[in-house]
Amino acid sequence: MPEDEANDGHSGLSGETGEVEVLLDELVAVVEKAKSMPLSSSAIIARDEVLQLLDAARAALPSELQRARRVLQDRDEVRQRAEREASELIDEARAQAAHMVQRTEVVRQARHLAERLVEDAEAEGRKIRHEADDYVDRKLAAFEIVLDKTMRTVQIGRDRLTAAPDEPDDERTARVGDDSLRPEEGFFDQDGS
Repeated sequence: MPEDEANDGHSGLSGETGEVEVLLDELVAVVEKAKSMPLSSSAIIARDEVLQLLDAARAALPSELQRARRVLQDRDEVRQRAEREASELIDEARAQAAHMVQRTEVVRQARHLAERLVEDAEAEGRKIRHEADDYVDRKLAAFEIVLDKTMRTVQIGRDRLTAAPDEPDDERTARVGDDSLRPEEGFFDQDGS
């Protein structure tokens, strides 16, 4: 058994984002490295190895989808927390305003200050909600890129498997495009660090 199959038959699986891409890259590598049959463009592929990689990719997809659900749940929690904080700020500002208004000698100044406090608190609440929405939107956009890349990689693998048997390997590779199988630099760095 080759050394890269020591990890349950799949090299480089870390359980992090991109597990499906790693499996699909391995599947494409199996197809690319398959021995050609003499006088034919057909190749001999280890069916068990291909099926094992496909099963592992299928099993990994729910974890990718679970991560998407967690991002959505986190978004809701962040938004609720932001709304709570904004509400608390507004309530506190109103309480301060009410306290100031009760003082008869500075009623006019207290009202003016109270209105400003409420406006500032409402502006801060809007800012917190906006920042929370932006954060979640960035996370969802990054996840959308991962899913799009996965779908393209799957389609490329399927295209290679179903390519016309009389089509030479060089034409098939040029038609599908090898560069589309290689992740761009920084692709898996979704936090921007």
